[in-house]
Amino acid sequence: MTVTDEVAALDALALGDLRVRWTRLVGTPVPKVGTNMLRLALAWEIQARREGGLTRATTQALEQLARGRTRTACPRAGMRLVREWQGQVHVVEVGEDEVIRWDGREWRSLSEVARAITGTRWSGPAFFGLKKVVAA
Repeated sequence: MTVTDEVAALDALALGDLRVRWTRLVGTPVPKVGTNMLRLALAWEIQARREGGLTRATTQALEQLARGRTRTACPRAGMRLVREWQGQVHVVEVGEDEVIRWDGREWRSLSEVARAITGTRWSGPAFFGLKKVVAA
């Protein structure tokens, strides 16, 4: 089957089938996105694996290295991030399933948690100390 045929076949798959396809192809937890976004992500993964390409995370890391101003560590399974904000300590846990948990809920990103804590838009990695300025 060609890449074009394989990508076109994604249109016929229901959300549950797309999730199974993601798990088999990528081997990571299925992103918490809508059906159309999951189709796009799968299409990209199929093309990248067949014809070469970097993951989005790798591309972002390389761009950050090229700029040379900051370094961002990725949240890893088992990580506990602690941040004091306005006198209250907030603990975020990254589960073995790589799901971010804070305040008894699951979150899609550290940035969502930072926004919930502060009420303003923040870079989650910056808020939780994972993004560091590189000394010149």
